Amino acid sequence: MQTSEVKKVVIAGGGTAGWLAAAALSHQLGRIVQITLIESEEIGTIGVGEATIPPIRVFHKLLQVDEQEFMRATAATFKLGISFENWARDGDRYIHSFGRNGKPTWMCEFHNFWLRSRELGVESELGDYCFELQAAKANKFAFPKEGEINYAYHFDAGQYAKFLRRFSETHGIRRIEGKIREVRQHGETGNIEALVLHSGEVVAGDFFIDCTGFRGLLIEQTLKTGYEDWSQWLPCDSAAAVQTELTGPAAPYTRAVAHDSGWRWCIPLQHRVGNGLVYSSRFLSDDAAKAALVGAIDGKTITEPRVLKFQTGRRRQVWNKNCLALGLASGFIEPLESTSIHLMMVGVTRLLHLFPFGGVNQSLVDQYNEGARAEMEKTRDFVVLHYHATQRDDSPFWRHCRDMPIPDSLAHRIELFRENAYAFQGDGEMFRVDSWAQVMLGQRIAPRSYHHGARILPEQDLRKFLADFRASIAQTVERMPVHQDFVNQYCLASNSVWN
Repeated sequence: MQTSEVKKVVIAGGGTAGWLAAAALSHQLGRIVQITLIESEEIGTIGVGEATIPPIRVFHKLLQVDEQEFMRATAATFKLGISFENWARDGDRYIHSFGRNGKPTWMCEFHNFWLRSRELGVESELGDYCFELQAAKANKFAFPKEGEINYAYHFDAGQYAKFLRRFSETHGIRRIEGKIREVRQHGETGNIEALVLHSGEVVAGDFFIDCTGFRGLLIEQTLKTGYEDWSQWLPCDSAAAVQTELTGPAAPYTRAVAHDSGWRWCIPLQHRVGNGLVYSSRFLSDDAAKAALVGAIDGKTITEPRVLKFQTGRRRQVWNKNCLALGLASGFIEPLESTSIHLMMVGVTRLLHLFPFGGVNQSLVDQYNEGARAEMEKTRDFVVLHYHATQRDDSPFWRHCRDMPIPDSLAHRIELFRENAYAFQGDGEMFRVDSWAQVMLGQRIAPRSYHHGARILPEQDLRKFLADFRASIAQTVERMPVHQDFVNQYCLASNSVWN
């Protein structure tokens, strides 16, 4: 398979995925490639993905996005992690933060030293040695004078797409308003040649990016690529979403509160709160889900609750012929751990690395698809961990999650940690060792042993090191401003309730 030189890229669909692709391609390749985006104001976007993870900051630096301008435009707040409530047991709470736990050595990770200290009778939590986690618990945020703080954002996804649109248009993107009526293919190769709009306009291209959401107008409806269903491991297939007024200062973390048939998110912005209830339709009806959501939220509702349906899994080929799927068109894991926007950014970054300037060929396609497959599967395993590693026995949903078979790759990770306290980050993997350790311990996976490299440090030295480390974090957090006060000073949005 070899197509002609790629000079014209056509992006089908807007929303976060479409405008992320447009922003990155126009910024990096706008001088040598013509880029057109087609979207219709009549077609709504999902638009509830309002939480991110730290690599978004790297992506923004690549595009030279001004952080304060972006945060003001999207009514953004800072995010230091996720508060998981009622997951391993009803009443439990732990924070999966974006920070590092203590200080590792080249031989073993810090949580091994913490496990040894527990064996010696030192009463502490692993999170006591994580700066970002303690700042999140205290509702504090600031840029430290020394060192750094690892963070992401909460933002208004609709405003983010508009921000990216303005950014893209300054870099020469061509936007066409309209709905796609027909996808034209080459009679012999099956490659996509053009998109025909309802207006009759024909938009030809050499390479097409499908950002049409779950329907996958190009990648699936046209190219019949196929979909790998992951619902046997990720049972939730629905979400009810609603926006509410703020009832107080925004916390620097997302809340993920487990309920009888799934979990509920709470994402604080400067002007409102995003709320949603994720659930399995096998165990909860849509009407019951909406009622449960409305009954659990704080603050007056701004919108009517709406139900979204999804199927977890991935496209069998994210890149097929001269078409690349991005965002929901490429697959979906679920909102837990806020991975969707990150996977879009990774997808478009991978495309920039492997861009088919001389034409699409199979070696590029295979390399891209293998990277996308590995990233999706590793991310899937991390999310499945939260559901499967539970001791809840109070509902059919949680009993199902506890007893369901899991991917061999995840079973191996759990056994490694349970037997040896060993956690790892694979090549190209999104989540670090610190994340795996925080979540496994938070889900009550108790290691039976630990790396004895932690015994090299004499007991008194270990006790002093841990006490000093804990005290240093506590002192630093004590001096930090309240998160909401910092946001108000740093990036107050025009529509902020604090304005």
